[in-house]
Amino acid sequence: MTSQVRIIRTHDEYEAALARLAVLMRTDLASGSDEEDEFELLRLVVADFEGKHQQPCPVQPLDAIAFRMEQQRLSRKDLVPYIGSLSRVSDVLAGRRPLTLAMMRRLHQGLGIPAASLIGADDQVSLDDDEPQYDYTKFPLAEMAERGLLGGRKFTAKELREDAENLVTEFMHQTCGGSLPEQARLRAPMHQNGARSMDHYALIVWRARVLCKAKKSPPRGHYKEGVITDAWLRDVAKLSAFDGGPRLAQEQLSRHGICLVFEQHFKKTYLDGAAMLEGTLPVIGLTLRHDRVDNFWFALLHELVHVGKHLRPGHAFIADNLEDKTRLERAEEEQADEGAREALIPTQLWERAAVRSTHSVDDALILAREAGVHPAIVAGRLRHVTGNWRLLASLISSAGSVSQYFEDQLA
Repeated sequence: MTSQVRIIRTHDEYEAALARLAVLMRTDLASGSDEEDEFELLRLVVADFEGKHQQPCPVQPLDAIAFRMEQQRLSRKDLVPYIGSLSRVSDVLAGRRPLTLAMMRRLHQGLGIPAASLIGADDQVSLDDDEPQYDYTKFPLAEMAERGLLGGRKFTAKELREDAENLVTEFMHQTCGGSLPEQARLRAPMHQNGARSMDHYALIVWRARVLCKAKKSPPRGHYKEGVITDAWLRDVAKLSAFDGGPRLAQEQLSRHGICLVFEQHFKKTYLDGAAMLEGTLPVIGLTLRHDRVDNFWFALLHELVHVGKHLRPGHAFIADNLEDKTRLERAEEEQADEGAREALIPTQLWERAAVRSTHSVDDALILAREAGVHPAIVAGRLRHVTGNWRLLASLISSAGSVSQYFEDQLA
């Protein structure tokens, strides 16, 4: 060998070894040469001295990666198995794309980069678990890509499958305002009603989108417990009689500190809406899965009852498929249904209404005026009670869609 390598015992020997190591790093070492052997031995004795005598210093993730690349003479192509495509590697090293948890885990496990250098010394996230928390391939990746939630680019099925963890982690990073999602929140039970076959992975994505929109457009007022009374619900229901009633309802909720958000449902969620808490902020998410006036008002009032009577820190997410009869086995669902029905058409008006037997448009209009609500709500009630979905179809169709009022919010 050109230089004999010895165990490092003093700081001066350590500095000399670093200087020699730097020279060798800049040299084109021939495979199997004495210099290559010297380089490998120096790396070992330097690491041994550092491990025994130096306290770890905070290192920026990109600096840690660059050091490991130089130390092991890795090219950007060598990082593809840990970070993704070559373009993604370039974006990460240039600081244009953040490291995801999946990338950190692979760099830590594959290249031995200290976890503290990648995620911060005080971070509680572990990179040593062999298995990720979720089966990321079960997220609705194709649907997310189609809706432009994965950066707007097109993916093959193979790319989605192989890069699932990176894609989901990046989506959550961007959706949750620049920080990785709280793992405890995603592990928490979500109290799904009528969701025996509901796709939980799709529900996580939908919920993240709703909360993201709520953060971007917070309500104007501050929510006060007790504001949602029977009389208050009736006042909200009566807004349906006005042109642009759904918009008026959103504004009314905002004034009272409740955020109303619209996000299209994902396949296999069978979701009409949900009531949830973001901290102390009540949020109602509606999908407009059935884009009808009668369905909108019933779903809205149903979720408002949940907000007023059932949401609490330990029960902070209630998702509803209003077509699933099994949900009625739960007392809180019966209570929400009854509260919505009473707010829209009080029992005393419904029980003496002629339209229950005549099924005529004129009688439906009379009841709508008495209740102070949109005629489509009367039509929807009658159709639901009788099970005849062809009744008063003209009142339903003439009401138009609800999505027309929220096209800017459904994008």
